[in-house]
Amino acid sequence: MSLIKEIDYGTPVSRSEKMVTLTIDGNQVTVPEGTSIMRASMEAGIAIPKLCATDMVDAFGSCRLCLVEIEGRNGTPSSCTTPVMEGQVVHTQTGRLKSLRKGVMELYISDHPLDCLTCAANGDCELQDMAGAVGLRDVRYGQDGLNHVFKQGRNDGALNAKWMPKDESNPYFTYDPSKCIVCSRCVRACEEVQGTFALTIEGRGFNSRVSPGMHESFLGSECVSCGACVQACPTATLMEKSVIEIGQPEHSKVTTCAYCGVGCSFKAEMRGEELVRMVPYKDGKANRGHSCVKGRFAYGYAHHKDRILKPMIREKITDPWREVSWEEAYGRVASEFKRLQTQYGRNSIGGITSSRCTNEETFLVQKLIRAGFGNNNVDTCARVCHSPTGYGLNQTFGTSAGTQDFDSVEHTDVVMVIGANPTDGHPVFGSRLRKRLRQGAKLIVIDPRRIDLVRSPHIEAAHHLALRPGTNVAIMTALAHVIVTEGLQDDAFIRERCENEEFRDWVEFVSQPQYSPEAVELLTGVPAQEVRGAARLFATGGNGAIYYGLGVTEHSQGSTTVMAIANLAMVTGNIGRKGVGVNPLRGQNNVQGSCDMGSFPHELPGYRHISDPATREIYENIWGVILQDEPGLRIPNMLDAAVEGTFKGIYIQGEDILQSDPDTRHVAAGLEAMECVVVQDLFLNETANFAHVFLPGSTFLEKDGTFTNAERRINRVRKVMTPTNGYADWEVTQNLARAMGLNWNYTHPSQIMDEIAMTTPTFANVSYELLEREGSVQWPCNAKAPLGTPVMHIDHFVRGKGKFMRTEYVATDERSGPRFPLLLTTGRILSQYNVGAQTRRTENVAWHAEDRLEIHPHDAEVRGLRDGDWVKITSRAGETTLRALVTDRVTTGVVYTTFHHPTTQANVVTTDFSDWATNCPEYKVTAVQISASNGPTQWQQEYREHSEASRLIKTALDTVS
Repeated sequence: MSLIKEIDYGTPVSRSEKMVTLTIDGNQVTVPEGTSIMRASMEAGIAIPKLCATDMVDAFGSCRLCLVEIEGRNGTPSSCTTPVMEGQVVHTQTGRLKSLRKGVMELYISDHPLDCLTCAANGDCELQDMAGAVGLRDVRYGQDGLNHVFKQGRNDGALNAKWMPKDESNPYFTYDPSKCIVCSRCVRACEEVQGTFALTIEGRGFNSRVSPGMHESFLGSECVSCGACVQACPTATLMEKSVIEIGQPEHSKVTTCAYCGVGCSFKAEMRGEELVRMVPYKDGKANRGHSCVKGRFAYGYAHHKDRILKPMIREKITDPWREVSWEEAYGRVASEFKRLQTQYGRNSIGGITSSRCTNEETFLVQKLIRAGFGNNNVDTCARVCHSPTGYGLNQTFGTSAGTQDFDSVEHTDVVMVIGANPTDGHPVFGSRLRKRLRQGAKLIVIDPRRIDLVRSPHIEAAHHLALRPGTNVAIMTALAHVIVTEGLQDDAFIRERCENEEFRDWVEFVSQPQYSPEAVELLTGVPAQEVRGAARLFATGGNGAIYYGLGVTEHSQGSTTVMAIANLAMVTGNIGRKGVGVNPLRGQNNVQGSCDMGSFPHELPGYRHISDPATREIYENIWGVILQDEPGLRIPNMLDAAVEGTFKGIYIQGEDILQSDPDTRHVAAGLEAMECVVVQDLFLNETANFAHVFLPGSTFLEKDGTFTNAERRINRVRKVMTPTNGYADWEVTQNLARAMGLNWNYTHPSQIMDEIAMTTPTFANVSYELLEREGSVQWPCNAKAPLGTPVMHIDHFVRGKGKFMRTEYVATDERSGPRFPLLLTTGRILSQYNVGAQTRRTENVAWHAEDRLEIHPHDAEVRGLRDGDWVKITSRAGETTLRALVTDRVTTGVVYTTFHHPTTQANVVTTDFSDWATNCPEYKVTAVQISASNGPTQWQQEYREHSEASRLIKTALDTVS
């Protein structure tokens, strides 16, 4: 194994289709018009020395090291800022150029510490490399480092020059100003790639240096620790602390991030089996070489002391855990599940697949339940997040996934973001979106909260529709009303691509006066003129793309809103080409894949209904079993049945339903009523408080497989280290299946993917060989699309013609009133992920150590609350306490919190109301009251005591004593 070296071409690629031919050092080169001479030279295999240039950012031309000579042109222009021209003759290495470059390098080196032998960047320093490339062997100038010192007075009045101190405030990287060459690469990466604008060049002349703000530390600044500046830095000025501690990596593998649904590709750079750093992979088609703080740095949980590495069992949930062998654990699960089915019936047990595990592992869990348990009682976390996406898009378009790839955003003219916060929940895509907005695309935000996209550096939304929580359907139908009644629809698209009878019926529906913006304003609180302006902009502004998240789906009318979004895309003709489409932003890394793999009780892999005999026959012939033809239980149904006494056992792989699912008391009651709860995870999570068997899980670093991201992209996950617990998750499931009598003999996840491809039409052409060759593909990937499908519904919809659906607004039963006058909505924050089991066990807690309740200053003042006060939040379901954050990001009457910390238990207050079609919980609308508090609630105290007792482990030494 070796370190994967990526070529840096110096400047970004040109998208021009016109080609230009020139001669560089006697070699003819043909490149797209607009390409820089530097990049053209690099593509010809001729490396021009450079320091300020990198293909991550636009050309800058400050270092003066990449000078070239062009026949017929005076001077020595910089190759990074000079575009190619037809017939150009370029020389990159002449006596004059050599002399100039040596002179430039002498100036750099004269003002730079020469501690190369002990520098953390030794062997990976571009300044060091370029000194060698230009042949610099000695320096004529004194090395005083004037721009990197501070002056400290002495008693005798003399000045003592010392190096400026390092800034080590950031938990993941250091800033050493003594090494800075003021190339501005970090500043430009922060601006152009990340879009945060947190860095600047401070001072003048020899006093110039990079600064994170006005005398702020990196941790105290607006820096979001995405790592773009560290990646761009050519010296050790910005350096990962892990590299300083461990040393330079010596081999690497490309794998896929296991956090959000963007699916970023990374190089895991290693020394032996120790991970040195994660570097975003430039050829990753989802992230294009960018990253966020979670994927780039927050991998330390993999070796956290809390990780459980041995199987454990206990008789009762009040007993301490007892470590056992894998064989004993498998035997206990198999015997208990068989006993329960004998005693209570075949349908008395079931399972939940993981959206954090691979496609292959998820496929095996649903196969175990269907072929081993003999029922369809299988569900996944998509039930509580994006199940309305599957239903709504299937009804309108005929398929249950987003329509575009992430590159499509580069071609959009109008972006509508509804119920999503991309800069926090999907930050790498959020950065790409912000870049497009800075280039001139218009933005419509539909959200009760002022998310960062509404107003941030160089970006301001054209319209922010700050609607009342629970009124999504009303606002979307009002937008459609404007488009139809003002004649702004795309008649040609509708006539050719959509079912006309349904369209006429839908037009009659949305044209009714009660759906006008003026009438809907009473429900939503959004001024009618804002709704009309947004509708006109989306319908007439060019390519229109809709991106939505859990603020759409986690409602009692989640499926209806998804259909309304699809209607809006169809009526404006914004489907089937680049720059448009309906794009659900998936929350977890493989939530799309877990749905694809048949994790719902009514569907087999590929979204085919369990009642279809032909589909069942495919699996029955391969698996050698007869499958049930009726859908099984959803997660809420399993819990209800458990409380009723008919559902007795569950196998939960990599999900924490106690913390993530609604109405925590009901979830706890359901789990407590079961006789055998099996949890497979990295840590003793909150659900494990009620478990009888714990099977240690493996991290994404310890397994092979695939993830499918929000754009349907199937990405390889590659094993970079031996599983600390001994087994990858797919091996644990296979061994459990064997214990239950199934003859499974997979030796590698590629064989599982072969079975998926053999049985699932949308994956028919997918194989590990294809993924190795292409890097990644987007399903459908089959005979019709052998290399995948970046954009769906190009000529026709999957269902044939698009179907407009009536979207009648039905107010949720969860309403505010005198007892509960405020509406609570929930969401995520950049530094934390989902229930926080991973990120809370990393240094990311430096940014978000607790959940806070955002409350408007008016609502806080009425209740006598100040910023930082402890407050009690009470709903019809329960109560909890947390600290207040007084802010005008939320409107009056609305409060907001995150759900990353179990001590908060935000879902204690969420109700059991859910989407009418899919049972997706209504997390986003909970009527609450807020009051001052002087301590935890009784529920929190009882929960903390139970949680601590449930984590007691009796070791072998305890047993002997």
